[in-house]
Amino acid sequence: MKKFWPWLRLVLAVAILVAVGLRLGTGAFVDGLRAIDAFSVAAALAIGFATTLLSAGRWVLIARRLGLSLSMRTAVSDYYRALLVNAVLPAGVLGDVHRAVNHGRESGDVGRGVRAVFFERFAGQMVLIGIGLAVLLTHPAPGLGLAPDGTTAALVLAGLAALVVVGWRIRPVRKVLVNTLADGIRLLSFKTWPAVIGLSAATVAGYVAMFVVAARAAGSDATITQLAPVVVLALLIMAIPVNIGGFGPREAFLAVAFGAAGLGAQHGFTTGIVYGVLALIAALPGAVVLFLSRRTKVEKAEVVAERLGQPREQELALAR
Repeated sequence: MKKFWPWLRLVLAVAILVAVGLRLGTGAFVDGLRAIDAFSVAAALAIGFATTLLSAGRWVLIARRLGLSLSMRTAVSDYYRALLVNAVLPAGVLGDVHRAVNHGRESGDVGRGVRAVFFERFAGQMVLIGIGLAVLLTHPAPGLGLAPDGTTAALVLAGLAALVVVGWRIRPVRKVLVNTLADGIRLLSFKTWPAVIGLSAATVAGYVAMFVVAARAAGSDATITQLAPVVVLALLIMAIPVNIGGFGPREAFLAVAFGAAGLGAQHGFTTGIVYGVLALIAALPGAVVLFLSRRTKVEKAEVVAERLGQPREQELALAR
C-alpha cells in the first residue's frame, strides 16, 4: 500500500477533476485559463512575494528558537523553491520535505531541521483552522451546513490522542514524539509564539486576497462576506494530500460551495482553476532559485576539481 499510495493519490485527483469537468463541462476550465490577465498575474506575483516573505520569517523564528542557524535570505530562496516543487509535483509536500532535510543537513541536525519545518507548517495550519472557526461562527457557509461545533473538534482531538497513544508503544516513534514534544515546549515562549501567530495570520490574509483576485478574474461579483467562509474552507480542503499540483478537491469543493451559496457552481470551479494557475505563477520565482542553486553547485564542483588537480600538476613539474 505504501508503494502504490502516491499513484493512488494521483488517480484520485485526476478522477475528481474529470468528474467535475464532466458535470460542468470543459468550458469552465477554458474560461479559467482565459480569465487570467496582466493585472491578475501582477497581483499573484505581489501577493506571492508577501506570503513567501511572511512564511519564511515564521520559519526563521522557529528555526532560531530551536538553535538552528537560518538567514532570512536563505529562508526566502528555499521557501520559493519548495513552493515551486509543491506546485508542480503530486501530494504538494515534497518541496517542504526537501527544504527540511536540506536545512537539517546544512545545520548539522537533520532531525531538528525536519521538526523546525514541521512546526512552521503546523503553526500555519493551526492559525488557519482558528481563523476558519472564527469566520464560520460569525458567517456560516450558506447552504453547506458547515457551522463548527464542539463535537467535531472533540472527535479530531480524540483521534490525535489515539495516534499518540499507539505511537508511544513503538520505540522509534516514541523517540520522535519525545524530541518533538521537547522542541514544542521550547517554542512556547512569549518571544516566539505571538510573532508566529501574527505572521501566520498575515499569511492567511494573503491567501484570502489571492482567492478574491481569482474570483474576480473568474467573473464572480460575490462580496467579501460571501466569499470569506467558502475561502477559508477551501484553504483547509487544500491540505488534503490528494491533488495534482494543488488541483483536485479544491475545484470540486468550490463548485459545490459556490452552487450551494447561490454564486454559481461553474463560477466556483473556474475560480479554483484561476487560483491554481495564479498560485503556480506566484511560485515561479522558485525556478530562478533552482537555476541559480544548480549553477552554484556546478561552479563549486569545478573549483573543487581544479583544486584536486593542482597538487598533481605541481608534482609533475617537480619531477621534470
